[in-house]
Amino acid sequence: MWQIFVRFLSLGLVSFGGPAAHIGYFRQAFVSDLKWLDDKHYASLVALSQLMPGPGSSQVGFAIGYHKGGLLGGVAAFIGFTLPSFILLFVLAVTSAQWLDSSLFQGAIHGFKLLAVVVVADAVWIMFNQFCRAHVAKLLMLVSCTVLIVYASLLSQVLLLVVAAATGVKYLAPAKAELDYSVDDSSQDISLGYGWLALFIGLFAASLAMIAFDSQLGHLFGQFYQAGSLVFGGGHVVLPLLETIVGDAMSGDRFLTGYALAQAVPGPMFALAAFLGAELWTQSPLLGALVATLAIFLPGFILMLVALKTWSSLSARPNISGALAGINACVVGFLISALYMPVFTSAVIAPLDMALVIAGFGGLKLFKPNILFLVLSFVSAGILVKLLVI
Repeated sequence: MWQIFVRFLSLGLVSFGGPAAHIGYFRQAFVSDLKWLDDKHYASLVALSQLMPGPGSSQVGFAIGYHKGGLLGGVAAFIGFTLPSFILLFVLAVTSAQWLDSSLFQGAIHGFKLLAVVVVADAVWIMFNQFCRAHVAKLLMLVSCTVLIVYASLLSQVLLLVVAAATGVKYLAPAKAELDYSVDDSSQDISLGYGWLALFIGLFAASLAMIAFDSQLGHLFGQFYQAGSLVFGGGHVVLPLLETIVGDAMSGDRFLTGYALAQAVPGPMFALAAFLGAELWTQSPLLGALVATLAIFLPGFILMLVALKTWSSLSARPNISGALAGINACVVGFLISALYMPVFTSAVIAPLDMALVIAGFGGLKLFKPNILFLVLSFVSAGILVKLLVI
């Protein structure tokens, strides 16, 4: 458990760039370096996270921890990966915001945004080479990317995933002999975690009751549990729902400040709940941050537990394997659209920014430097650019 916690804590300290970048970080750490699981298994976990509501990259991390150490391993992975962003956003919520406008801080944020472009581009490069080898897969990638750039919404994402899965069953399903399994798992009974499903439904019903009848801390839990239950696609997609939740309890400027800070710190975007919870529950900001954070992450993890035990058997079936191949190609398109907006459009605003991104990407592919070196380099470059502009 300690090893799992420390590995994910080390990633939580440096994983800038949002869900798309985290998928690349996880693959490098747990597939390429540590070899806790292989590419096929990792790809199936990424696909499963796309089928479930909740924080996609954190669900993948939870699943890796579960694969390595069971339920406690999943919890250790979640705590390790989320703890740095939780602490940072909580501290930022309860401290003075005056220094946030300083040139040094704004320069550092700009450097983080440029680093995110490099990291997400690298994740797209790796996953394209892995999941888009067939012509049909490339077509699915192009369609999903184009649709999301033009019309990004929850409905379009769900429809694209459904179409990609159906196309994969038709054109990408492998013959049984091509599956990389030593036994025929397709003949095994599939036993889903119905107890976990009942827990999810029970807590969702309880959250409705808390919102309707409880104006205290239960109300806060109910609101954030519903947000985590209803949102596909990660932190950027949950933004409108969270803005509705806070309503008049927080100014629009303060909400957007929290969102900007959540993008600037490492770790999952859903950790924004720590900032919002501390702001909304002024009686005890730490308790509010803990309740909101637990509530928004919990439903996604419970739903993952419904299928994780039998996911290997399910993904071994030819039709399921084909559906996953289509979904993975579609996910690459999602990543490309995320690379364009908001990652690229919010970071690259001048020719010098583009030059730094190209140099960073080239250096990453040629020399494979440590991520801490990249973080320090881009933060320094961002501060220097900000000072030079001023």
